[in-house]
Amino acid sequence: MSTRPGPASRSLRCHAPGKINLGLRVVGRRADGYHELVSLFAPLDFGDEVEVAVSKSTVLELAIKLEGASGAVPADATNLAYRAAKAFAEAADLNCRIELRIEKRLPAGAGLGGGSSDAGAVLRALCDLFPGALDGPRLAELALELGADVPFFLDPRPAMVTGIGERLEAVDGLPSLPVLLANPGVALATADVFQGFAAIQPALTKSAPDRRIPPLSGATDPGWTFTGAAGLSLENDLEPIAVRLCPPIARLQRRIRAAGAQAVGMSGSGATVFGLFESAKAAERAFEEAAFEAPVWARVAATQESR
Repeated sequence: MSTRPGPASRSLRCHAPGKINLGLRVVGRRADGYHELVSLFAPLDFGDEVEVAVSKSTVLELAIKLEGASGAVPADATNLAYRAAKAFAEAADLNCRIELRIEKRLPAGAGLGGGSSDAGAVLRALCDLFPGALDGPRLAELALELGADVPFFLDPRPAMVTGIGERLEAVDGLPSLPVLLANPGVALATADVFQGFAAIQPALTKSAPDRRIPPLSGATDPGWTFTGAAGLSLENDLEPIAVRLCPPIARLQRRIRAAGAQAVGMSGSGATVFGLFESAKAAERAFEEAAFEAPVWARVAATQESR
């Protein structure tokens, strides 16, 4: 078996954006246990920073270093970004040394896609460092094998996501939205939240296409126009379970709503909640007035507009 040579001491630095879910509906459960969903993913202008450096080696070598990470993020072979680098190298038949340095800014287990985004950034960087090593379909397949959210982060832009995360339809016309993010400082395992959801929805075994996100159901249709965040319904079917597992979620939502948010939601499986505001200034003012205290993690960000 032939192997591709590694380039001499090259590196790339990539932004690994977080994301929020502008609504999330669970529409079915597959025979293998995975849940199917409908959700509008909106990438943020805030996230982790990932550096990928490659150098020559006669064998595949991998190393990872994390900066700013909590103990909840592993700095070993179980890290999703490490697994992404290993999977790419093996699929592309590479012998080289790959060093990953990740500056963690997103909290772990927060529903913001931090680990998946890191993995997506690693795959994007390796594609640039090894042009043509993997074609698009193989890369998408590899991303899905790593995790349901990873395919979105191969090209993060506003998108309607269906299936278990593998079907993506770009959404045009979504502007940048000022957002206040708040996490109670509690990591929620996605598996635990879905397990809880399955326990109360045991009959949800087939797709229910009518369970859409009403204000956003036409987001991928030609001529769809975003009419503003005011009154936007950000229904998330996982929220009741997440609140049961982590009651501070509901308290944070009330604080953000009282601070003047036009719409309030929960991202992914939690525990991060968010409020959409009419302007960045309004979001900053709400952040200051809320005066969040530890262990709450909070910051003002914005979603990325469609491109």
